[in-house]
Amino acid sequence: MISVKEAKQKIEEKVGLLQPKVLPLEKVSGLVLAENVYAKFDIPAFEQSSMDGYAFLFEEKDFPLLIQNKIAAGDSNLYKINSKQASRIFTGAPLPKGADTVVMQEKVVVKDGKILIKDIDLQKGNKVRTKGSEIKSDALALPKNTALTPAALGFLAAIGMAEVPVFPAPKVSIIITGNELQKPGKELLPGQVYESSSISLSAVLKQCGIVDIDILYAADEAETVQSSLKIALERSEVVLLTGGISVGDYDFVLMATEQFGVEKHVHKIKQKPGKPFYFGTKGDKLIFGLPGNPGSALTCFYEYVLRALAQMMGKKKSIQKIEAILQNEYSKNAGMTHFLKGFYEDEKVTILPAQASFQLSSFAQANCLIVINEETEEVKAGAKVEVHLLPI
Repeated sequence: MISVKEAKQKIEEKVGLLQPKVLPLEKVSGLVLAENVYAKFDIPAFEQSSMDGYAFLFEEKDFPLLIQNKIAAGDSNLYKINSKQASRIFTGAPLPKGADTVVMQEKVVVKDGKILIKDIDLQKGNKVRTKGSEIKSDALALPKNTALTPAALGFLAAIGMAEVPVFPAPKVSIIITGNELQKPGKELLPGQVYESSSISLSAVLKQCGIVDIDILYAADEAETVQSSLKIALERSEVVLLTGGISVGDYDFVLMATEQFGVEKHVHKIKQKPGKPFYFGTKGDKLIFGLPGNPGSALTCFYEYVLRALAQMMGKKKSIQKIEAILQNEYSKNAGMTHFLKGFYEDEKVTILPAQASFQLSSFAQANCLIVINEETEEVKAGAKVEVHLLPI
C-alpha cells in the first residue's frame, strides 16, 4: 500500500490536458479558455449615450437648443444636429453627428420645443460612451486559462464572440458491478440492496460540468465486466468502475483491466474508507476503480477523481482546503489516513455520526471531509484539523 500523498502524486503525473475544442458560448459555462481571446471590433462600435436625456454640442450649453429628432437604442439611422440643436436620446442610442455631450433629462427645462440646460456641473463628454471604451479592436479580451464564469460569458457575448477555444469536459463512463444490486423503485429480493452510486456519481459529475455520461451495469462475471470495460474504453476518456477491486472470488475488475492492457499505477492506499482504490491508464484514458460501498466510492471520487478531472479540464483547483476547529475528539490507530464526513460552519467543524463506509446518511448532511493524517492517533476537541470543503 502507498500513502494518500503518494497516490495523488502518481495520479497527477499521469493526467494531461484534454485537446482544446472550439465550442459555442452556450456550451462552455464553467470551462476554461485554451487560448487568448482577442476583440474583433471596437466595443462600443459607435459613440453611445449612457443615459436618457438630450445630445448636443457642449460649447452651446448656454443657449436654448431646438429639439431635433428622437433617437432610441438600436436606431440605425444616421442622425445629425446643426448649430443650436439637440436630439432627444435614450440609453444605448448612437450620438447624432455634431453632438459630443448628453445632459440628463432631469437637468433640462423643455419649453416651446427647445431645452434650457440647468446643470452647473456639466462637463464635455458627459454621459457618452466613446467608441472602443469597453475594448479596442485586437486588444486582449480574456487570457488563456480564464475560467468561463457567467460574467466572462456575458463579456464575450457583448464583444461579439459566438464561440471560443476551451479545454472540454471529458466523456465519462460509469460501470456498476455487483449481483446484489437492485435499481431504486423495484422490489428488493432476498440478498439485494439498492444501487445508489450511479445516482451520486452522475450528480457530482454534472456538478463539475460533465454531462456526457454513460452508465453500464455488469454482473459479477468475468466476461460481463470485460465486455462493459471494452465498451467504456471505446466511448470515454474517463472510466469509473464501482466494486470488484478487492481480491475476492467475484472481484473481476483487476482481471478485466489487465486483459485490455490498462497500466496500473495505484492499487490500495493507506486510507479509510477506500483502501482498495485503483487507478490506471490506457493511452490518454483514465481508469478509476472505486470501492463498492457508496460512501467509500464518493469519498474516493472527491479525493482523487475530482482532482484529475479538474486537471484534464485546465481548472486550477477542485476542492478548497482550509483549517477549522474540531468540535469533537477522535482517535484511531496510526498507519491509515482517515477521511471523516463532517459539517463545517463559522470556522468550526463537527464529525458527523454514521461514519461506516456503507452509510450514506451522514454524507447526505456533510459539506466537508475532515482529514486525520496517517501518523495521527488522537485529535482533541479544540484542535485545528485539515478540512476539504465539498462542492455544493
